[in-house]
Amino acid sequence: MILTREQLEDRERELLAPYGMKSGDSRGRVWPDDEHPYRSAYQKDRDRVIHTSAFRRLEYKTQVFVYHEGDHYRNRLTHSIEVAQIGRTMARALGLNEDLTEAICLAHDLGHPPFGHTGEHVLAELMADYGGFDHQRQTMRIVERLEQRYPGFPGLNLTYEVREGLVKHDTDYDVSDATGYEPDKVGTLEAQIANLADEIAYNTADLDDGLRSGILEPAAVAQVSLWQMARQALATAPEFPAAADAPLDSLLRARLIRKLIAAEVTDAISATGRRLERCDVQSVADVRNQGQNIAGFSADMRGYNRELKAFLWQHFYHHWRVNRMAGKARRILSDLFSVYQGDPKQLPPAVQAQFGASAEGIERVICDYIAGMTDRFAIQEHQKLFDPETRV
Repeated sequence: MILTREQLEDRERELLAPYGMKSGDSRGRVWPDDEHPYRSAYQKDRDRVIHTSAFRRLEYKTQVFVYHEGDHYRNRLTHSIEVAQIGRTMARALGLNEDLTEAICLAHDLGHPPFGHTGEHVLAELMADYGGFDHQRQTMRIVERLEQRYPGFPGLNLTYEVREGLVKHDTDYDVSDATGYEPDKVGTLEAQIANLADEIAYNTADLDDGLRSGILEPAAVAQVSLWQMARQALATAPEFPAAADAPLDSLLRARLIRKLIAAEVTDAISATGRRLERCDVQSVADVRNQGQNIAGFSADMRGYNRELKAFLWQHFYHHWRVNRMAGKARRILSDLFSVYQGDPKQLPPAVQAQFGASAEGIERVICDYIAGMTDRFAIQEHQKLFDPETRV
């Protein structure tokens, strides 16, 4: 038996919660585009995201550590996959649309430049007089314009709900601009869940990578409340070390991180469920009209997360080794922008060809080119431009 798209849509109406976004109720796409015979609209969006060049390039874009620091640290691709996994778990538990959640999660970082948040800050400074830069706007440029894969329209022609989820992606590190997407209304619960999944993924992964690298010491991490809770959950295991500052092998560290993720996810699901009941939410329209997000953590967990973020900010993100990597990134991207702006003929012909077609100026074309680079490509390009012994 082969299930048709229409049958899948019927299943969603039967199985999803009343406030879950059904693909059959989508506001549709900007450009005429036939839907698939046996994939829902959101499945189609997810697949389009996965098959983009921008998605593949995330493998060599920094989360915290540049790719050559080691093969086991997170990058933007593995981060996006972890966000999608956490997002699907929460969506399923709450009766939401997993495919919509997954599509938003997988696409949310497409616009990140090389070298993580340092790269974003550098491009924002360089583009201050030319329209600015932030990775969320760049994500929308990618899905709406820059990815050229279909003859009938620019970009990916994603459904309204996926695009809305991207522009309303709002975390401590993302400031949303929902112009054109009903900014007075909140996003779907699926979009809100994607925000939470992102926060859970980067907090726990950065803690894990910080410990793996040796930058974070177990004795220092032992002061963090969430870490203490994770340790307490494993305290009865006979092989668990009693001393809080005892060395952590890879197996024990992985178990603690799993406990931490589980605590965050469980709290988010429970707190969101309680708010849905308290607000008597019975439809997607009820969700949008709340005026503020329903999905979120409990007050206690929000406090624990603030503590964890403050700890990571002080002990990890501003560690001298991370600052050295950030300094290299700043110099590389600033140099590349300066050379391209001063002598655009040093750009590849395909990039130069975009100058005449762009109404935003050559700086925007240069910014798009640099933002699309991987860490590895940016480093190699810098060597070609500045090292006379490197072949161009």
